[in-house]
Amino acid sequence: MTEQADPLKLDSMLCFAVYAAEHAFTRFYKPRLDALGLTYPQYLVFLVLWESDGLTVKALGDRLFLDSGTITPLLKRLEGRGLLRRQRDEEDERQVRIYLTPEGRALRAKAMAVPLAVGEALGGDPAAGDALRQSLHQLRQRLDAALNV
Repeated sequence: MTEQADPLKLDSMLCFAVYAAEHAFTRFYKPRLDALGLTYPQYLVFLVLWESDGLTVKALGDRLFLDSGTITPLLKRLEGRGLLRRQRDEEDERQVRIYLTPEGRALRAKAMAVPLAVGEALGGDPAAGDALRQSLHQLRQRLDAALNV
């Protein structure tokens, strides 16, 4: 078996390529998110809420693949900073809805620097980023489908 054909060689592993890219993204994002005073999971919460303010905790967790035990403490910290508020749903008190405060909405303008920096790091070619994102979405969908077989 040649070295190139070895399926257990680290550099031939798709999972390692994804892991290494995720690690590079984390290093790339950290100083930019530090400037916003956010962690990466907090940033993801804002990305969702800037799209759809007023989601339930469950819907937010589902969108981010996070369970309530993970997302609730994160939301409490952001609420303590005055960036969002949690409120019981008026029609179903079992549900808690998350709403941005004016400060949380205002953070969006500052956060625009993050995707702009990513685009610049990708050589300023939006098509390259779109193609990569689409490939990763397809990868996730295929892996999810393989779990359900």
